[in-house]
Amino acid sequence: MPTKILSQKKLSATVRRLKAQGKRVAFTNGTFDILHLGHVTYLQKARSTADVLIVGVNTDRSVKTYKDPSRPINPEQDRIKVLTALACVDYAILFNDPTPLQLIEKIRPDVLVKGADWAIKDIVGAQEVLSWGGKVRRIPLVKGRSSTRVIKIMKLG
Repeated sequence: MPTKILSQKKLSATVRRLKAQGKRVAFTNGTFDILHLGHVTYLQKARSTADVLIVGVNTDRSVKTYKDPSRPINPEQDRIKVLTALACVDYAILFNDPTPLQLIEKIRPDVLVKGADWAIKDIVGAQEVLSWGGKVRRIPLVKGRSSTRVIKIMKLG
């Protein structure tokens, strides 16, 4: 079975092949540490916006730059393997940059997806995607579901 985990090297060829087949590509990104119902619901809705969903996953090093230094709980290889086990995730790729802008510019998705907690003006890559005729979709989050909340509960337990 072909892998759903893309390398930087295979990314361009995979995207070219998908677009040549007339597939609409959606892209989203995140840490996806301690996968929970909120993540799964979000990813299912993201997948419903296009024919293919590619997920950018922050490397461990990049997570430490914007979250607590003790994060992520799960290492990048575990996180990406768990994500690609989901039927709604067609492909996933690790990225080390502070933002996914380079990935977005390389993929040129038809749809850029982020949580509704982000204003469009604050979504990295939104202006670029809109400039080539793509769409930006903001998906409501599942109330009370977050990795931070799960971690707090685990620490209390």
